Amino acid sequence: MKPNNFITCLCTGNIATEQGMCIEETTKNHQTIHTDVLDSPEVRQARATGAPIVALESTVITHGLPQGENLKLARAMEKTVIENGAIPATVAVIDGRIRLGITNEELEALAVHPNPRKVSIRDFGYTLSKGISGGTTVAATAFVAHKQGVRVFATGGIGGVHRQAPFDVSTDLNQIAKTPLLVVCAGMKAILDLPSTMEYLETQGVPVIGYQTDELPAFYSRSSGIRLNQRADSPLEVARIAYAHWSLGFRQGIVLTVPVPEKDAIPREEMEGWIDDALIEAQHAGILGNAVTPFLLDKVSQLSGGRSMHSNIALLLNNAIVASQVARELNTLLRHEESQLQLS
Repeated sequence: MKPNNFITCLCTGNIATEQGMCIEETTKNHQTIHTDVLDSPEVRQARATGAPIVALESTVITHGLPQGENLKLARAMEKTVIENGAIPATVAVIDGRIRLGITNEELEALAVHPNPRKVSIRDFGYTLSKGISGGTTVAATAFVAHKQGVRVFATGGIGGVHRQAPFDVSTDLNQIAKTPLLVVCAGMKAILDLPSTMEYLETQGVPVIGYQTDELPAFYSRSSGIRLNQRADSPLEVARIAYAHWSLGFRQGIVLTVPVPEKDAIPREEMEGWIDDALIEAQHAGILGNAVTPFLLDKVSQLSGGRSMHSNIALLLNNAIVASQVARELNTLLRHEESQLQLS
């Protein structure tokens, strides 16, 4: 029998591929490579009962916040989702297994891991084959969520086009452009080139919606100076837009941008000064690749005296609230559609 996924069959003996080649087990120590996604009992129960699910990323735990704050935030995110009527599903790789929903013990282990992998799309094969653990980026989380049928995903800010490096484009944008799910965020990370990122998303046909705002939020700041041409003022309105978009057969994701709560916001002009200083330091230090974003975020936190981290945590929790509310409304629409199909 032809395997659906030959990688999962490396450990089962000699199997012929479509090309007639014989696959031998070649993994070190003869360990199984698991490429399936393991759902938590809570996620399986939610799927069985039709409850709304909200996916959560885990690089904010492994690479985004200092130890102590990271675990506190991760638990608060999950608690916030539950309090707003949905089931949280933190995505991560634990000992070489892709997980949708992790235990409290696994969350704790991930938060104190001495050298966790930052797992984006390109890293799955390496991470799974090595049996190591890591936090999933926006792109990787979107991939796993969609693979498991989850439609709503809450994060802080998505990646984008980097300042002073227009060819450095985050994989987040490519994955969102081909993954039909709703990404609830506070816009793009403020350290990025926001106008260029918006142009990229427009080219890819990705709707960017302002939640109760006509202006793109700038992560830590409520305004960016960039006007949006789509606005929604309630969870139901967001759900109806998403439902209509995907019902037409479009495969792009949708970015719902939610401004940071006003009491936790940092004025844009003040934020820009810190970002400029951080960019200069990154250049002088020769920081490149996927090390740039963590470096800049850490440096901005230092320059702001911790204000940016406080703002980051506040917007993450706020996004979890909005995502849960939207997930409930979208779930109702999708279940109504299913019931109508059964009646027809």
